[in-house]
Amino acid sequence: MAKRSGLLDLEKHFAFYGAYHSNPVNIFIHTLLVWPIFFTSLILLNFIPIPFHLLPQIEASAAFGNLVLNFGFFFTLIYALYYVLLDVKAGSLAALLCFFCWVGASSVAQTLGFSLAWKVVLGAQLFCWTGQFIGHGVFEKRAPALFDNLTQAFLMAPFFVLLEVLQIICKYEPYPGFHKSVQAKTDADIKEWKEKKGKKA
Repeated sequence: MAKRSGLLDLEKHFAFYGAYHSNPVNIFIHTLLVWPIFFTSLILLNFIPIPFHLLPQIEASAAFGNLVLNFGFFFTLIYALYYVLLDVKAGSLAALLCFFCWVGASSVAQTLGFSLAWKVVLGAQLFCWTGQFIGHGVFEKRAPALFDNLTQAFLMAPFFVLLEVLQIICKYEPYPGFHKSVQAKTDADIKEWKEKKGKKA
């Protein structure tokens, strides 16, 4: 497999993520809470119409109800396409989950209405983010990745959580030797961080 670079360097990005998520409890907390953050974000984004005023609001009748092409849809599309570019197999599953989240978020948004939805989203987001900060502060004992890489924290986290689950359940890896290489990079990053932390102490 050809070596990728930049935003498509899955090995590099996953190693960076792994360096901030090596504690089993913290990994479990993130596994439970990352996707709900994505889902509840879509609920609010469903209230933002598409910014192209010349384009009509396209509604599609489906078994799930009326789906409107709003900002939530484009947000979902960006995430889904990026995950497929990172890795076709796991990325396709992640993309499917993204669109399921959009359909579910659309239904919740239409059912609750904005006046109630934003309160539900606020409560859910506060709970999920607090849980993750506890995971880092109490168990990982390292600040979240968002302080060092916002793109990593908000764009890649859902996919990396899924990739970890696939690795644990079915030993999946994007290509042979992926996890061995990632682990080596992760260990080196953690070692460097501990050395810097020791010098500051």
